[in-house]
Amino acid sequence: MPSKPRVEYVCQNCGRRSPKPLGRCPSCGAWGSFVEEVLTPAPRAAARRAPARQPRPIAEIPAQDEARWPLPMAEMARVLGGGIVPGSIVLLGGDPGIGKSTLLLQTALEMARTFTVLYVSGEESETQIKMRAQRLWRTPQGRPRPFPPNLYLVTETNLETILAFVDQIQPHILIIDSIQTVSLPELQSSAGSVSQVRESAARLQALAKQRNIAVFLIGHVTKEGVLAGPKVLEHIVDTVLYLEGDRFHAYRLLRSVKNRFGATDEVGVFEMHDRGLVEVPNPSEVFLAGRLVNAAGSAIAVTMEGTRPLLVEIQGLTSPTAFGHPRRAAIGVDYNRLLLVLAVLQRRLGLRLADQDVFVSVVGGLQVREPAADLAIAAAVASSVQDVPLRADVVLIGEVGLAGELRAVGQLAARLREAAQLGFRHAVVPRRLARSPHETWPEGITVHEATTLRQALEYAWQRDEPRAR
Repeated sequence: MPSKPRVEYVCQNCGRRSPKPLGRCPSCGAWGSFVEEVLTPAPRAAARRAPARQPRPIAEIPAQDEARWPLPMAEMARVLGGGIVPGSIVLLGGDPGIGKSTLLLQTALEMARTFTVLYVSGEESETQIKMRAQRLWRTPQGRPRPFPPNLYLVTETNLETILAFVDQIQPHILIIDSIQTVSLPELQSSAGSVSQVRESAARLQALAKQRNIAVFLIGHVTKEGVLAGPKVLEHIVDTVLYLEGDRFHAYRLLRSVKNRFGATDEVGVFEMHDRGLVEVPNPSEVFLAGRLVNAAGSAIAVTMEGTRPLLVEIQGLTSPTAFGHPRRAAIGVDYNRLLLVLAVLQRRLGLRLADQDVFVSVVGGLQVREPAADLAIAAAVASSVQDVPLRADVVLIGEVGLAGELRAVGQLAARLREAAQLGFRHAVVPRRLARSPHETWPEGITVHEATTLRQALEYAWQRDEPRAR
């Protein structure tokens, strides 16, 4: 006699299961996240059979070169590791309206000139997708281009039907927009639930490996900015990409946080236009455009995004507070790092900041996460509070310690090389006790090595001679 279906309650945030509904999840702390799911008992397993494959010593397994399909979009190819790997499954996340569907539609149009591409949408109709494709697929002069014949569009949410379309069309690339809209009919839960997302992703992973199809999935994010659904979704896929940026700024950063076929923390830079996302080959020059050279409170930092150095302008502004407690605002930098730098400036350099509101912002809507920007943040705040501009041609690189010392950062030669190419003639960096004899600074830039924050700021002032403080 077959067993009856049973009911469980599953947290949609972390996947915890409970026999009864709970107001607050004991695992992740989310409120109101438990959703009822009806579990159908699985049929009794058949007798164990001999496996089709037998384990082999690693030395006997033939090696194969990593084949990649070339991607004309150089910025996206950089993030993927050089191109699209057949049989890989890529997950793309980002805030609503940031440009995820636009980016993958552009990728589909480019790749369909050589390969067969199936674009499956669960949120838009074929007509809506074509209207967007007509806006994106134009020449640089704005004239419409003929659509590639190997791009197929369909609106479908049933995964069984999608797999039937794959059998029919035999695509090289499959794009699902989005994984939260896809569902399996044999599961009783609704689309987007933990079980539906997990099982759908597992089916698509098996499809990619068995058929050697490159699968791209668009994933929704929560209000905290993380991918919605179970964490196992990120473990299943080969590559996890995030499309970041401020919706009120034109620039978008495509960041890799997991990549089994390339480097992680790689980044591609795009600019949003009426024709979609346009690649930015030299983002440092774009981010510094419109900079006021002799303005107090402006400092240039060199941050590393994967293997790419980026020059960004960090602006600081101090103003006497009108309230009992001064305000601290950080846009584009970590708030706790800002508090640390302000404490060092006040204690080690004697700057009076207790009665000052302090505002720090990264121009262009970028997010600077690494500590190598500490020195630029400190210089921008010190320049604003003393109303003295820094050198116009100086970059500042270094991590600030609690004792007021400067700590070394990685890939210093690559940072200085990028700064020299953009015309900067001075750089303030931490002094290193041990230096490789093969390491040389690039030509055209004078490197000032400093031990303390006070010494670094002396080098950074606009005048050539040191200023007494």
